[in-house]
Amino acid sequence: MCNLRVRFLILFLIFFSITFNSVRSEEKVKLLKIDWSFKGVTGKFDRASLQRGYQVYTEVCASCHSMNLVSYRNLGEKGGPEFSVEQVKAIAANFEVEDGPNSDGEMFTRPGRPSDKFVSPYPNVQAATAANGGAYPPDMSVLVKARKGGSDYIYSVLMGYEDPPAGFELEDGVYYNKYMDGQKIKMSNPLSEGIVTYADGTQTTQAQMAKDVTTFLTWTAEPHLETRHKMGVKVIIFLTIFTLLVYLSMRRIWSRIDSEK
Repeated sequence: MCNLRVRFLILFLIFFSITFNSVRSEEKVKLLKIDWSFKGVTGKFDRASLQRGYQVYTEVCASCHSMNLVSYRNLGEKGGPEFSVEQVKAIAANFEVEDGPNSDGEMFTRPGRPSDKFVSPYPNVQAATAANGGAYPPDMSVLVKARKGGSDYIYSVLMGYEDPPAGFELEDGVYYNKYMDGQKIKMSNPLSEGIVTYADGTQTTQAQMAKDVTTFLTWTAEPHLETRHKMGVKVIIFLTIFTLLVYLSMRRIWSRIDSEK
């Protein structure tokens, strides 16, 4: 009988421990919520925010993070930042792209073209890992879709850098971020007020830059989001009209049947 009570007590403590840790885990995962313009059935991307977000990515994030699935020409497509053709050509030409081989069998560099993919900051994964203290900076092309919480998660991490609480130990090259698993991250805070200068004069606060670059990363992960939303609205309208017609037809049919009785 005594052994049974001991076993019951041990099981209770294990259950309590798991439940307590689960509750604590849920508490720390409460992400910051933003009223994103692209959310909802009729959501659309803010074009100005997309263009500012591309600037933040280029001037801040691109030094470590690649975007291998996006081409410069995508920046001019509808539903995206919608830069002009001239702007896209100028943006691409700012980058040096390795090409070749030439007639001598050698590789060479040339100015980028709109058809080129975004130039990666490192030649390979090993070089990227070595340059970042053993931590591989993930490709950002579909990062929003690859992380639970999506846009809210990316925004929260960018805004989640704080001084660690008392007694919280951090290894060298590791930083405290309350929205990361374990509250530890190897990337230092990439954003600080005034780190970029927006061409449209928008104030470059940390929150504004985090919102803009998150909007841009959401678009790269879901470039056809607006098209999908438009199609969804059309489907809803069609189904509504179809349902109404079916209802009216059924009423008419049943009214005839009732009159014949």
